[in-house]
Amino acid sequence: MSDQTPDKPGSPGGPGSPDSTDKMPENVPAPTGEVGQVGVRQGMFGVSGTGDTSGYGGLVSAVTFPAPAQRPFGGWFDEVADALETATRAAGLEHALGDVVIHRGEITFHVRREDIGAVARVLRDDPALRFEFCSSVSGVHYPDDTGRELHVVYHLGSMTWNRRIRVEVTAPDSDPHVPTVSDTYPAADWHERETWDMFGIVFDGHPALTRILMPDDWPGHPQRKDYPLGGIPVEYKGGTVPPPDQRRSYN
Repeated sequence: MSDQTPDKPGSPGGPGSPDSTDKMPENVPAPTGEVGQVGVRQGMFGVSGTGDTSGYGGLVSAVTFPAPAQRPFGGWFDEVADALETATRAAGLEHALGDVVIHRGEITFHVRREDIGAVARVLRDDPALRFEFCSSVSGVHYPDDTGRELHVVYHLGSMTWNRRIRVEVTAPDSDPHVPTVSDTYPAADWHERETWDMFGIVFDGHPALTRILMPDDWPGHPQRKDYPLGGIPVEYKGGTVPPPDQRRSYN
């Protein structure tokens, strides 16, 4: 128990105060100087090649990544990091692990893309890790992150240890290939299909890598930043809303 007097409800920083949630560790941005900038986003969505229809064409924001964390990480983060380093070395994967990032109370392990399949098996099977469940596989496109424009992010959960981690790999636009983890985590099957559909990331070894949201003959991958802002007219109660690239431009 703490020997400090708990904040009263409604007091500054206490439960119920307007800023209490904003100051929780998981909601506090990385301190100044602990981020790396990889580009600049203009407008609300960062699209290019079409007129801005959001009214936020003048918005300019930096695209930043949190810096790698330094030991000790604190809490169970060190236990997982130690167990993962030991298990990957034992599996002959000495060079598989990269940076470890801790941001907003969450830990991310960066993994070399060619080793993601083997590392996934280690994460699932090692008794000290036991991340049995892959809840999500998603893609991110950073056009200005040269040589690693495409990111794949895996959210893993351990029901044995009640822990959650994030694993991340990168691939260049020129070679958008990442090994599948669907043979280790069957639930990743459709997640990888969606990531291929939206971002064009090819999951080598996937049993049936086909589109899951867009029609099979759809050109391009709609969630990439270089995908043109197009669309189709939408009819609604007798009115027609034009596609985004034909609406009024605020540029």
